[in-house]
Amino acid sequence: MTLAAPTAATASPKQQRAQFEQLLGLHALLAVRLMRSVAIAAPDFVPVVSASLQDNTEALSQLVTTAYGGAQGDRFTQLWQRHITDLLSYANGVAGNDASAKQTARAALLADAKAYGSWLAEASNGRVRASDAAAGVRMHVHELMTQLDAYAAGDYANAYRIEREAYEHMFTAGAGLAKASITPELAVGFDAPPEKLRSAFAMLLGEHMELIVDTQRATFAGAPEFKAAAAQVNANTAALTKGMGAIVGPRKAKEFQSAWANHVEGLLAYTAAVAGGDEVGKATAERNLDAFAARLALYFSDIVRNELPVEPLTDAITAHDMHLVDHVDAYAAKRYDQALQLELEGYQQMLGVASTLVGAIQRTVKPQLPVGGSQTGGGGSAHHRRR
Repeated sequence: MTLAAPTAATASPKQQRAQFEQLLGLHALLAVRLMRSVAIAAPDFVPVVSASLQDNTEALSQLVTTAYGGAQGDRFTQLWQRHITDLLSYANGVAGNDASAKQTARAALLADAKAYGSWLAEASNGRVRASDAAAGVRMHVHELMTQLDAYAAGDYANAYRIEREAYEHMFTAGAGLAKASITPELAVGFDAPPEKLRSAFAMLLGEHMELIVDTQRATFAGAPEFKAAAAQVNANTAALTKGMGAIVGPRKAKEFQSAWANHVEGLLAYTAAVAGGDEVGKATAERNLDAFAARLALYFSDIVRNELPVEPLTDAITAHDMHLVDHVDAYAAKRYDQALQLELEGYQQMLGVASTLVGAIQRTVKPQLPVGGSQTGGGGSAHHRRR
């Protein structure tokens, strides 16, 4: 049930799109977490997430090199490294409550956005306007700065809401970056409903994984932050439910919502048990997760008319659960390198599940295209346990 990523050199344009989406979405999340860790002085976590962000940059640079050529790949790497350096400068300004340092970093980040726009206009042979590309990066850096200001001020609701928006904006930017690297003739089908559906569900399922990670970590930070992170899990569930409704209708979408909410509840019940040192609670939560995985597998198999057998679907959902169970165990024990690795593996695995599931949906129920992103949600749908 996992999706084996092709090497950059052998990837088709659509596969490159999926890789750009994955890496850019992850960049936004890692940048958010690194900036917050710097701002609150979490020295044990900073080097681990910094290394993950560097790995992400190297993967992005390799993909850009494949898509745009070596010279443009080198220039992108320089621009992106400077972008990260200036984000860190802003975070250090927040940490030191230094308004002047923040303003200097802000100006540098806006200059970075302009430079990126010039780069992409040239690299794409004019298929993308410099002003449009620069505007996208300006929005990105504005979101990263604004979420950090909110987080440092204890406004966790806004910080986590903006984080989710930043992820979605960067994930969807992956399609544009991939499309700009090829001629219009090769881009045929790039924006067709099947590809949009795959992209929307990959974004939302990857986001689900990452928002659970956020909420697990926030459990150890206290109730206000936990509540803010959990609210975004609710919003993601609402978006997924709306997407399912466009495919299978409102009645079946309600079934999904109920099963998915139980899945979320089970993961957060396990997290609460870890935080409370409750071994009985952990065992109970794991048994419940097994039952929830079986129920979800039956649901997904049913909507694709049994094209995907229940057993491998159950295995895929259980693998997702285990990534998150093992992640919170590692995080609670302050094995941050292991926690980050499990997070990254879990994110990749969920994108593979999305691709497999959407493929089966396309072959069986021929859905209308659901609208992806923040606009699909609204209101909570899953209930969360709090410490």
